[in-house]
Amino acid sequence: MRRQLPPLNALRAFEVAARHMSISQAASELRVTPAAVSHQIRLLEDHVGLPLFVRNGRGLALTDAGTAGLRDLHEAFSRLCAAMDAIDSLGEAGVLSVSVAPSFASKWLLPRLELFQNAHPEIDVHVQASMQISDFAKDGIDLAIRYGAGRYSDLAVERLMAESVVPVCSPEYLMQHGPFYMPSDLTEATLLHDDSPDNDPSCPNWEMWLSAAGSPHVDSTRGPRFNQSSLVIEAAALGRGVALAKTALAARDLRQGRLVQPFNSTTVKVDFAYYLVAPRAKLNLPKVSYFIDWLRSEVTREEQQLAVA
Repeated sequence: MRRQLPPLNALRAFEVAARHMSISQAASELRVTPAAVSHQIRLLEDHVGLPLFVRNGRGLALTDAGTAGLRDLHEAFSRLCAAMDAIDSLGEAGVLSVSVAPSFASKWLLPRLELFQNAHPEIDVHVQASMQISDFAKDGIDLAIRYGAGRYSDLAVERLMAESVVPVCSPEYLMQHGPFYMPSDLTEATLLHDDSPDNDPSCPNWEMWLSAAGSPHVDSTRGPRFNQSSLVIEAAALGRGVALAKTALAARDLRQGRLVQPFNSTTVKVDFAYYLVAPRAKLNLPKVSYFIDWLRSEVTREEQQLAVA
């Protein structure tokens, strides 16, 4: 049977002190106090039952016991460092699996993803579009981007981006069926409905929005319905009618002129937002940190573009 090993901290303190032949230099490398290094060495000496160092007029000297184990300890810690380098290299590169809500994936993430790939060609991003909360261990997911209230138990959660809604349509639709000066002008317009299963009571449908805008007489029940926000936005861009679009998802189409706001209207902020969700241990992986930093920078860049516009 293998003997019981002493604490790793005690072995490390001895190995570093023996390499420098100095308690103070060992303390500096390990970023602890000299007293802490001395304490760990005493623990190791108690464990083996033999002194490892003797003090002479010039400092420290190894005993026979200290000399006997030092070479193997040097090699052992070198191997440990090599093993951690190998593990870290896997965290630096390879596959990064990201679970994303489908509409966010198609309208926000995918148009920008090439920028991340250019900056980190060593990382292959695998996007899994899903509305379901991921089983990170079972599904092999490193990071999820979720639209919701931000309540995800036992996971690290960071609010990435707020959301709001605003009426949009294509320039061609506005030219053919407009002009629309106010919400009441939508009487003859085709209204496009977002029936995505967000379960956000603060997100207005057409009935709620028109009532709040003082135009409850406009028929809000008719018009095509879609179960994904991205489909509603795409239908509006294709000239099928007027949609209440989530602004974070429609921002790119608005900048490119595929969509316009048919009249000046107040943007309605909603309670739900986009959140980064991951097991806390995953945040230690460099590839996850790189991707999160990139997402933050993209959100900041878009906010600056909107401020200028």
